[in-house]
Amino acid sequence: MFVQIALVGLVGAVVWIYQAIKPAPSKICGSPEGPPVTATRVKLRDGRYLAYKEMGVPKEKAKHKIVYVHGFDQCRHDAMPVPRDVLEELGAYIVAIDRPGYGQSDPNPKQSVKSKADDIQDFADRLNLGPKFYIMGFSMGGQHVWSCLKYIPHRLAGAAFLAPVANFWWRGFPKDLFKEAYNTQLVQDRWTLGVGHHLPWLTYWWMTQKWFPASSVEAGDFRIFNAHDHKLLSSLPPRAHEAEIRQQGEYECLHRDVMIGFGKWDFDPLDLSNPFPNYDGSVHLWQGDEDGFVTVLLQRYIAKKLPWIHYHEIQGAGHMFIYDEVFPKQVIRSLLLGEKPTVLSA
Repeated sequence: MFVQIALVGLVGAVVWIYQAIKPAPSKICGSPEGPPVTATRVKLRDGRYLAYKEMGVPKEKAKHKIVYVHGFDQCRHDAMPVPRDVLEELGAYIVAIDRPGYGQSDPNPKQSVKSKADDIQDFADRLNLGPKFYIMGFSMGGQHVWSCLKYIPHRLAGAAFLAPVANFWWRGFPKDLFKEAYNTQLVQDRWTLGVGHHLPWLTYWWMTQKWFPASSVEAGDFRIFNAHDHKLLSSLPPRAHEAEIRQQGEYECLHRDVMIGFGKWDFDPLDLSNPFPNYDGSVHLWQGDEDGFVTVLLQRYIAKKLPWIHYHEIQGAGHMFIYDEVFPKQVIRSLLLGEKPTVLSA
């Protein structure tokens, strides 16, 4: 009898563990049980759809075409707000996408670091953006930029990183820097990133369990924001699209961000060469020196190791500086015209 009870208990435990770590099914937009499709979307070669939003001058008349990639827990509506008169002056067209699993873009269960560049190239071809275009990524969207620099540099006219998330486990970071930078994170975020890197199969359970605090960003913990961030966030209108961001399920957007962004990459960005040796383009990295989400320590090291990156550090800025009316103009003008920033303090 004891053996039978023990066996039943073991089976029950295995079933509970399996259910706990198995992600909930995604609610695909346009499916019978999923949210409706209201966004403009394009079908990729593998059958998935990417949703997008266009800004600036008409694509057919644009001198410069830019693909914008949003950050963690955002969507196409959260793109950096560049004034329309600036876009018209420069003849710039911006198309902001929903990353896979976010908003109204289909999830990609096979998503990888390389697939980020594959998606961007396929998307650009489907929209007829031409042989070359610009890529711009904010926060987690910066990892799309690294992927494009690695896998499709021949398609780029230029690139801009905006407070890009760096993977602490990139091989090029010295151990002492890794430790110092990693310890700047909140304890709960260190645990979350550690799970995503070392035990990715446990990410869904970790992000949904209630015993320990998980991601501070997902939970809306404002301790990671500085005074400048709080000022900007308080001035922004309520996000009418907020419910749309995670509507297909958190696993295919937030959780996959953690697993891929902080997982094992098949290349080290610190080994990349200048994609524009003939000076026919440029790469820019913008970073606030008080960013509590992405530590400035790693960005300074990246800029030192890759001197072909134009590094712009903003004093007193946190993570959300792209919503300060001063900086979007400078970001776009430096990328398209090569102008040097005139203001680098928040």
